[in-house]
Amino acid sequence: MGRDPLKHWSPTLPVSDKPRYLEIADAIRADIDAGLLLPGDRLPPQRGVAQDLGVDFSTVSRGYAESVRRGDIESFVGRGTFVRAPDVQALLDGANAAPDPRRILEEDPMMNMPPEPDDPALVARMASGLGHVAANLVPLLRYQSVRGSAADREIARTWMQANGLDFAADRFAITPGAHASIYAILTLLSEPGQTLLCETLTYPGIRSIAARLGLRLVGVPSDREGLRPEALERAITEHWPAALYLNPTLQNPTTKTMSETRRREIAEVLTQHDIQLIEDDAYRFVAADAPPPIASHLPDLAWHVAGISKCFGAGLRLAYTTGPQRAEMGGFSQALRSINVMASPLSLALLGHWIEDGTAAQIQAFVRRAAAQRQELARGILCGCFVTNAPEAFNLWVELPRGTSRAEVMGRMANRQIGIMPSDAFTVVGQPSEALRVCLGGPISLEQLREDLIALRDAILRKDWLG
Repeated sequence: MGRDPLKHWSPTLPVSDKPRYLEIADAIRADIDAGLLLPGDRLPPQRGVAQDLGVDFSTVSRGYAESVRRGDIESFVGRGTFVRAPDVQALLDGANAAPDPRRILEEDPMMNMPPEPDDPALVARMASGLGHVAANLVPLLRYQSVRGSAADREIARTWMQANGLDFAADRFAITPGAHASIYAILTLLSEPGQTLLCETLTYPGIRSIAARLGLRLVGVPSDREGLRPEALERAITEHWPAALYLNPTLQNPTTKTMSETRRREIAEVLTQHDIQLIEDDAYRFVAADAPPPIASHLPDLAWHVAGISKCFGAGLRLAYTTGPQRAEMGGFSQALRSINVMASPLSLALLGHWIEDGTAAQIQAFVRRAAAQRQELARGILCGCFVTNAPEAFNLWVELPRGTSRAEVMGRMANRQIGIMPSDAFTVVGQPSEALRVCLGGPISLEQLREDLIALRDAILRKDWLG
């Protein structure tokens, strides 16, 4: 939604020989182009504008009518007059562009993706941000600071604070995604052969990073509230690890969120043993009511990585990373530069525009609503299965009944669009359990998701297996 209403807005009329009502319509168009009027904004009542300009009400009324005729605004009886969202196809036509089928078909359903926006007005608003990118295209093709430009860091501060996160300018970096941040952090904290602690079921990306750096992963048991403090204590004294890696909010793959009490307890154990934490907060901007990060209780020991991809889409490849007070951010910058050089200025410009004009908040709200809708659909269909989930998560964790193997279920679902991964991908040590991560987001439609979930239920409950 736009600002409602824009009582502070009044058109600045150009000097011309045109009738006043046409100058009003021109002024509305000019303020839309300048970003002073945004899609969805409600214009002030016509009488107020007439008073501000010192003209007749009928002149303003004709000006608004002309603006409606041009397609810049639209009026609704009883609701008011609003800036019209740009039409996506018109933008594409104006750019002499069309969807590229080679890119439309590039997708990986196994990845844990957010639901994709399907509201034409929201998609149009997202697309309008490309105008800001195009207007600044040449400077955006230059090298920029490895930790993000001053302007982008200020925009990041606004977004983080709006989402209840602290912002430490001297310890902050915008990176090319959480994966890049975690890799760079571990190059600073560890040496080959050292141990990295994590949960017994963990994000597959940390497994590949640890393998690349020659680190040994050791899983620490959890319970309903999260990582068990006494188990962490034992693991630290036994292995003296380089660090602890955690994904405490909407954990991938189990969807569990660690309680605030448990976060404090984990922080106390790490403080006692002077062990640094890498807090992978990939779903921080998706979870509306998550407790404060563990990092807020560990200012001298915690690296906090707030990913952007899970809220806005993996294609942006951005993350907001804050180092501990003891961190030497120059070393982190050097490590980051050697891996990825810098975050894409084009992505930063698009995200920054979305944040400043309110589009980011609309995308965030959509993702939360759509995830909850898909979770509700899955709960109804899989009610006879043992499922762990959360309203805003993009996936389910399904533990299979005795006598049913993950290989059998995967085989039965091989030609379906829904993304399913076996527990093997997430298991740190030991024999993987008979369990699956089921992804509900990405480009799959609700209708197809419903059909695939029914097929999954039948596969899990072994319906018609022998028929």
